[in-house]
Amino acid sequence: MSIVQDFLRYNRQVILPEIGDEGQAKLKKAKVLVIGAGGLGCPILQYIATAGVGTIGIVDFDKIEIHNLHRQILYTEDQIGLSKALTAKTTIEKLNPLIAVLAFEEKLTAENASRIIADFDIVVDGSDNFSTRFLVNDTCVTLGKTLVYGSILGFEGQIAVFNHQGSKNLRDLFPEPPNPKDVPNCSFNGVLGTLPGMIGTMMAHETLKLIIGLPSLNNELILYKTLDWSFTKLRF
Repeated sequence: MSIVQDFLRYNRQVILPEIGDEGQAKLKKAKVLVIGAGGLGCPILQYIATAGVGTIGIVDFDKIEIHNLHRQILYTEDQIGLSKALTAKTTIEKLNPLIAVLAFEEKLTAENASRIIADFDIVVDGSDNFSTRFLVNDTCVTLGKTLVYGSILGFEGQIAVFNHQGSKNLRDLFPEPPNPKDVPNCSFNGVLGTLPGMIGTMMAHETLKLIIGLPSLNNELILYKTLDWSFTKLRF
């Protein structure tokens, strides 16, 4: 990538004194893995890609379904039945052909999590179930990787940063995963399509801040309720 290409594509953020050429260079060198290319993953992928994160990995084993389309904005109706990971990769490469995008079309498991996560600097978890969230968290702790966490339901969302420069991890907040039968999810309880866009964008924003070295969440959980626009930050 030439200096001219860098300037033309990224100058609106490079001119920020908090970013500059040094910050943009950090983005170019960064390797970020996004778990899930669904409601949260779609905006996360779009914004970290267009900001110039140099290497992006996408983990998702699902196929695109029609009920995804109201919130998973990387996909169109003519792509129903195709792989989310591969389709997202193609779209992201069109958004920014100057970065490298890797697709992992497989379910994250205890057997492959370390292999997939090991080569990345930051992991952004956009998964939709607690078993995956705890697997990702525990693997990041073992490998010493920073984890950006987010979740959504209905009209509410939350985000946090775990395991960053000695900070706490998911198990410090929730020691054990809840019984799946006791946990509501979007499949049965629903979600307004704009909510994952908002929370996913916040997760992308926090990821970029972490890479550049700007102040970020530290042992804090953000609770965002969009029905009344209440915003709460809890320390843990």
